[in-house]
Amino acid sequence: MSERPVLLPYADPAFLADPFPLYRQLREEGPVRRVVAAGGLDAWLVTRYEDALAALSDPRLSSDVRDASDPRLLAQLPGTERESMLSNMLRSDPPDHTRLRRLVSKAFTARRVAQMRPRIQAVTDSLLDRIAPAGRADLVADFALPLPVTVIGELLGVPPDDRLDFQHWTDRMIMRGAEPPDPAVVDEAWQHMRAYVTGLIGDKRAHPGDDLLSGLISARDEERRLSEDELIAMVFLLLAAGYITTVNLIGAGIAMLLAHPGQLALLRSRPELLESAIEEFLRYDGPVNPGIARFAREDVEIAGTAVPRGATVLIASAIADRDPARFPDPDRLDITRQDNAHLAFGHGVHYCLGAPLARLEGNIAIGTALRRLPGLALAVEPDEIRWRPGGLRGPLSLPVTFGTGA
Repeated sequence: MSERPVLLPYADPAFLADPFPLYRQLREEGPVRRVVAAGGLDAWLVTRYEDALAALSDPRLSSDVRDASDPRLLAQLPGTERESMLSNMLRSDPPDHTRLRRLVSKAFTARRVAQMRPRIQAVTDSLLDRIAPAGRADLVADFALPLPVTVIGELLGVPPDDRLDFQHWTDRMIMRGAEPPDPAVVDEAWQHMRAYVTGLIGDKRAHPGDDLLSGLISARDEERRLSEDELIAMVFLLLAAGYITTVNLIGAGIAMLLAHPGQLALLRSRPELLESAIEEFLRYDGPVNPGIARFAREDVEIAGTAVPRGATVLIASAIADRDPARFPDPDRLDITRQDNAHLAFGHGVHYCLGAPLARLEGNIAIGTALRRLPGLALAVEPDEIRWRPGGLRGPLSLPVTFGTGA
């Protein structure tokens, strides 16, 4: 294995548009590769499916960034009240992770999520009602983004007029490119977000409702099952995670269909394939890219490679999900694929809590758009589509045209 880290070129638009040729090369060269990832961070990239699956369940690999030896990781988080932002499920391990996850898990069971279908369908139809007469739209800004923002906002009890604000602050905190983020920009966004969340919690304390946030406040104030910092961090995580991957699933899923007209025609003719299509979108070009960061609690060996204590381990689900040892013909989009145990939502105790909701929103959004927007086509050349720069993958915009008769 080469000792020289491979640069993942997030400043290169061609790489952002299609990172998979380089990913394929890295996987073929070895199961674990040292890379320079988004934000200029050094990491050990796990590229093959079986190794990634094992790493996601390895207790020696921590989710807590405080276990990392690279000080730049903490430096990329807000400097003010950093502990508040770190007190969430995403960055904790058992037993704290188990306790925090249990507090919200009932809101995201398959049964509870299924009960949200009528409301998600109504929001979807309302958004399409606005754009359908025009014959053109940006399907990210006008559709894929406001849908999950509205759904998670309603679930948490966030007033409608405030929802675009938290989306804007979140993007400024988590957007990653080739260079480290500007600490001043991250700090300013976090201060706005924390002030907003603190005020929202205060309003809900005074006027509780039938929403998830009111339930979390009760768990904090009456049952003492989480601290104030944990409550703030939980609300931030649910607001951010509740929309960011879903907007990418919807936007990228439609982009994939437009880039593969045979698959688009097949799905239009056989809408019963929609569920398997969603799984294939997640495998083929999922919203987390290249993967999930963990931090070695101790010296550890992964696929025969010695990884030192404190190292950042980037478990590359996006690369593993195209491993030919696990998926036949992995670089082909196939919405009929059945054996599709992808890693787009992770694995193990940190498996994405919101996966049922993301799947349902993707199913309703993409299925309804295909029904209601006949003749759907890109309004620009494919190479003009701009993609997120790092860590999370999806089109930043998706200009399209369509017929106006539906």
